[in-house]
Amino acid sequence: MQFETIIYNINKVATENNILEKLDGLVSRFEEVSTLITDPNVIGDQKRYVKLTKEYKELGDIMNARKEYIQCMKNAEEAREMIQMEDDPEMKEMAREELALAEKRIPELEEEIKLLLVPADPEDGKNVVMEIRGGTGGDEAALFAGDLFRMYSKYCEQKGWKVVVSSFSEGASGGYKEIIFNVTGEGVYGILKYESGVHRVQRVPVTETQGRVHTSASTVAVLPEADAFDVEINEGAIKWDTFRSSGAGGQNVNKVESGVRARYMWRNPNTGIEEEILVECTETRDQPKNKERALARLRTFIYDREHQKYIDDIASRRKTMVSTGDRSAKIRTYNYPQGRITDHRINYTIYNLAAFMDGDIQDCIDHLIVAENAERLKDAEL
Repeated sequence: MQFETIIYNINKVATENNILEKLDGLVSRFEEVSTLITDPNVIGDQKRYVKLTKEYKELGDIMNARKEYIQCMKNAEEAREMIQMEDDPEMKEMAREELALAEKRIPELEEEIKLLLVPADPEDGKNVVMEIRGGTGGDEAALFAGDLFRMYSKYCEQKGWKVVVSSFSEGASGGYKEIIFNVTGEGVYGILKYESGVHRVQRVPVTETQGRVHTSASTVAVLPEADAFDVEINEGAIKWDTFRSSGAGGQNVNKVESGVRARYMWRNPNTGIEEEILVECTETRDQPKNKERALARLRTFIYDREHQKYIDDIASRRKTMVSTGDRSAKIRTYNYPQGRITDHRINYTIYNLAAFMDGDIQDCIDHLIVAENAERLKDAEL
């Protein structure tokens, strides 16, 4: 056996042992959590129960990967023994095929397990509140904000997610000065969080008579939706106003005051400064439902501000800044004359702008996920 092969096998065994040690250390915790989530006292504590059921699912995924990993190593070892001991050529060939399959799958599993062992962003499974605002560029920025909203709506439709608009302010020439909407589905924040930041567009505005390319921008904020027990709010201190929802005229004008506005004074724990938070909801024609949804948005905004320090810590460590919601960072350019999309965080460039604006953004998000996973593995030194 050559020296290089010996070194390879030693390193391989060391890697396997290291991973198995980490996996074996989680078995007892998985068994403990399995018991706890059936305890009536735990079930009665909603906050603890939700936290433990989430941990149970995450550990369950790790245990399933551990089971497959052990089985693959066992299959490889048995195949090696059969190749050495078996005289029948057909049996030897079958063993070689089994060994090849196992040796191909083992390193794949090792990478999957490494990612599973890295603590996930605790917000990834949440629904989101998204805000799109026209920035520099006036009417053109508002039009682009409308284009972005359409892009995300199409993407969410492809994913089977539900999009509900909470409030919006239309631009003078179309699009939106601002639009706020909720996205509900499985693992929404873990995917859409990559969209937070400044989106820049380069194109000839419809109002441009000389055919010159202008640069405008819109900002996108993706906030994880807070659960009721994530944030403590003194509901008695909320000042509520009601108003008529605006419409396009005729039958669309709301004749009753179904729109609600909540004002809440809150002290930021990170700065110690007291500030007023204002949220509105005109989502339905039912005032109680709008009030309930405005309260949910209020929780989300407070949750976002309270966790900003945690988010900033992640940003300082990850160059992609994909999970930070850094709304001042220019993340992507949409160049219409060239039909080009460039994501500046990972130097990703493609030339299918029309399809991209029609909701075909998954490939870009996949590249961002890969980049962040690489950073996560580096942070965890796995």
